[in-house]
Amino acid sequence: MPELPEVEGLVRFLDERSRGRTVAAADVGNIAALKTFDPPLTALVGATVRGWARHGKWLDLRTFTFDDDADPHLLVHLSRGGWLRWYDQVPTTTVRPRLGGSARGAVIALRVRFDDGTGFDLTEAGTQKRLAVHVVRDPRDVPQVATLGPEPLDPAFTVEALRALLGAKNQQVKGLLRDQGAIAGIGNAYSDEILHVARFSPFKLTRSFTPDDVARLHAAIVDTLTGAVAASSGKPAKELKDAKRAGMRVHGRTGQACPVCGDTVREVSFADRSLQYCATCQTGGQPLADRRLSRLLK
Repeated sequence: MPELPEVEGLVRFLDERSRGRTVAAADVGNIAALKTFDPPLTALVGATVRGWARHGKWLDLRTFTFDDDADPHLLVHLSRGGWLRWYDQVPTTTVRPRLGGSARGAVIALRVRFDDGTGFDLTEAGTQKRLAVHVVRDPRDVPQVATLGPEPLDPAFTVEALRALLGAKNQQVKGLLRDQGAIAGIGNAYSDEILHVARFSPFKLTRSFTPDDVARLHAAIVDTLTGAVAASSGKPAKELKDAKRAGMRVHGRTGQACPVCGDTVREVSFADRSLQYCATCQTGGQPLADRRLSRLLK
């Protein structure tokens, strides 16, 4: 799933190429992906692109028109199997609406074409179609955007702000980092990376953090995400996934050597995901039990 650095990379890529352009066409490929009906998708056609923004993991195509007080936004959450394919010249083939389906290959959910012939497809692979497209007058009209927590690279996200989040409820720190209502934009991959950099068990309880622990975790969050954003900046959309994988230290690297200590990267599996960690760096050398309900390290 694309997380803050990749979505930020997409925003910068798209903003550079489409700011000031006019939306010439917007065609639905997967009807189930479109979650709103007012304003209609057709409200985007003829609108001018003011720019792109990011809200956590959400893409926001901001437009303006000359005959509507509330200019439409196209809000997109790529979810696990979604991605954006950019074209310098959009294909002339017709996008035909369909009602979801079970195809494992990537299918087109939405195609947007600009007045100069450029544009993009929103595509989604896999059998679970969770990509979400919203056309709204205000991004806060989407509940998942309205309830996002603070942006971790915002100057307002201080050590004190993180301390308050850690102390609000006693939970595993991995869960807090992935909670979009607590901190926006961090998912399964970068929470693994952050905890490896900070040298904490993913199951360390949040109220057990000392002031020094909080400062160390805060630095790991900011440094890890800042580095990943810098690595993604300027890359074409098609290269962002590979850049993400190449930059991972432990996530997705089960069985490989930890780049810090050389120990083997281990994994804990759950029903719909897994996490990776280094026992030497993060858990005092003790492997974590590989089941959700096992007794875990603190």
